[in-house]
Amino acid sequence: MASKGRVSEKWVSGWPKSEQPRQRLLTRGADALSDAELLAIFLRVGIKGTSVLDLSRQLLQGFGGFRGLLKASQQELGGIKGLGEAKVATLKALAAVTVRYMAEEMQRGPFIGHSRDVQRLLCGRFRDRDRETFAVVFLDTRHHVLAVEEMFQGTLNSATVFPREIVRRALQLNAAAMVAVHNHPSGNPSPSPDDRQVTRELQRACGLMDISLLDHIVIGGNDCFSFAEHRLL
Repeated sequence: MASKGRVSEKWVSGWPKSEQPRQRLLTRGADALSDAELLAIFLRVGIKGTSVLDLSRQLLQGFGGFRGLLKASQQELGGIKGLGEAKVATLKALAAVTVRYMAEEMQRGPFIGHSRDVQRLLCGRFRDRDRETFAVVFLDTRHHVLAVEEMFQGTLNSATVFPREIVRRALQLNAAAMVAVHNHPSGNPSPSPDDRQVTRELQRACGLMDISLLDHIVIGGNDCFSFAEHRLL
């Protein structure tokens, strides 16, 4: 018997099994499902009077999509009708898995051929931070990733960066090149005067040790600013 306040595990009343999201995922692939249907697979059941698919649609609409939903706090999620402790835990776990998946992609040593490769791999990791974080992607002579390290933490508006520490770490890793990355919690990726100054200092420090600073990428929301693409390096 279903617990009080829940409905049996139905997606939409009257749907044949072959048309249910889980079955279509297995037979047709994820591209055959909508965002709400994919989310419904994680939520599993709805609440009394509401199907799990309707609940999924409401959540995605209310939070503006997956990004807003997965970065929502436990308190925000817990205050929504139909999201009990188990569902909140599932959503927080899904958010963590997404971040760790992207981190693992970097750790496997992919080839970095363009600044947009770094943007694609790191944007999701840094765009929603509420404090500035300065990270460095260290590369070997063939531009394969040696390490991605968060080196300096700051405040809402700034982070103190020490170029000598970055170069020292590059030498320890035997890195031949690097890409600097930091976020702007404001969502505006335009570089500040301090960002430009740090970039010049880091470029000089790298040059003394024959290490190439390929780019400095500023992440703001879903947008990025590349010093290299704007010919500032």
